[in-house]
Amino acid sequence: MEKAYRELCERTGEIVDLGSATAVLGWDQQVYMPPGGAEARGRQMATLGKLAHEMIINPRNGVLLNQLVKFEKSRGYDSKEATIIRLSRRGYEKAVKVPPEHTSKMSKAQSECFEAWLRARPANDFTLVRAKLEKSFALYREYSDFFPGHQHPLDPLIDNNDYGMRASDIRKIFSELRRKLVPMVEAITGQEPADDSFLKKKYDGPKQLEFGKSVVQDFGYDFERGRQDMAAHPFTTSFTVGDVRITTRIHENYLGSALFGTLHEAGHAMYEQGCDPDFDGTLIRGGTSIGVHESQSRLWENIVGRSMPFWKHYYPALREQFPKQLGKVPLDRFYRGINKVQKSLIRVEADEVTYNLHVMMRFDFECDLLAEKMSVSELPDAWNDRMEADLGFRPPTDANGVMQDIHWYSGAVGYFQGYSLGNIMSAQFYNAALKAHPEIATEIGRGKFGTLHGWLRDNIYRHGSKYTANELLERTTGGGLDIGPYMKYLKTKYGELYDL
Repeated sequence: MEKAYRELCERTGEIVDLGSATAVLGWDQQVYMPPGGAEARGRQMATLGKLAHEMIINPRNGVLLNQLVKFEKSRGYDSKEATIIRLSRRGYEKAVKVPPEHTSKMSKAQSECFEAWLRARPANDFTLVRAKLEKSFALYREYSDFFPGHQHPLDPLIDNNDYGMRASDIRKIFSELRRKLVPMVEAITGQEPADDSFLKKKYDGPKQLEFGKSVVQDFGYDFERGRQDMAAHPFTTSFTVGDVRITTRIHENYLGSALFGTLHEAGHAMYEQGCDPDFDGTLIRGGTSIGVHESQSRLWENIVGRSMPFWKHYYPALREQFPKQLGKVPLDRFYRGINKVQKSLIRVEADEVTYNLHVMMRFDFECDLLAEKMSVSELPDAWNDRMEADLGFRPPTDANGVMQDIHWYSGAVGYFQGYSLGNIMSAQFYNAALKAHPEIATEIGRGKFGTLHGWLRDNIYRHGSKYTANELLERTTGGGLDIGPYMKYLKTKYGELYDL
């Protein structure tokens, strides 16, 4: 059995390495690659994707997994050996249902769609990307057909990102969340809006980057094992525990974009850097789900990075960096400004209270597009109608409407629900950390994050993909997904900021 296990590890290790190589190509495509490389890059990534798929579904892997059933049980659920076998089996049983040719077509189509989006968004011309997006969604539907018996064609895609969840589960959670959020949104937005005009002055780009980098270093992001670059849409990518990279984008006339984007991506990156190094090169390395990953980015960006204790410590340094813009802005005005609640166009810049309405809209559209209740050609108008219904206005351009997010255009479908799941889990994980270490809140006010980072590393990060999202919640909070702590956090924070 030991010999069979070692062979399985060698085989899955090669698959992991191919995935990392593909990720390097994807990072380069979004950060440095010249436009002329687009066609070849799509072909290269499709080739690697097909090779990896063929390696996963090799019949020898099925033989090894059958041989290792007793060995897996003997090692115990929590062991590294049992986890590698369990994750290998999960991946194998999914992959054997999908022809490698489809994986290759999907990878190529995603790359082509992304390149079309890069042209279409600045040109504000959805027609430049529409046909590519139609092809992608046709391939997503074809993928779902490889998994007969699902309740909704989005289910297999959700399962790839938030294992064990289905569209019906998400709809139930979103229905409850929406019921509680909408009255809060209406109560706040019916009041005099907070002044955030100081955020929209001219801020030097390199100075923005310098400040953000200094903060995330304090958080615990290790630049010896990472770097920061520019991208059209901020993202984090991880090749090994020793190489986890973040990106951001700068708006010189809006301070919040690069600042909070950097805090957000650092939350993702610290999760990846915090994985047990013994898991490097195995299927265990990396976050366990999109929801858990987003819980970390949202925790560091919002619960920490938009809190009053945090800014009591960091605001003097920010004012020193930008004296003309912030010299006459007192802390309480700054704090209200960065936590301004308003119905807005852009999801990534939305406040904590309205943010989930953006996510729910995108999730509903994914459901309708995959179920063919809506066509891609109808999407821009449907987007604008829903924005008007939920948030009170129509986007002036498709660039800031249906094309504002990279996800659908780069292959992330069945993904958006993770943002709201992450918001919910962020409060649960943070409460668990506070229960174990009540001093965390005081330490944040001193710019000290070692206790919080250490608790997250020990209870979440180091496990990589060993445990599912529900298992992590059970281990850390004693229960499953619960919107209660998240709603209490919002009501407490915004009840103090607004007259609710």
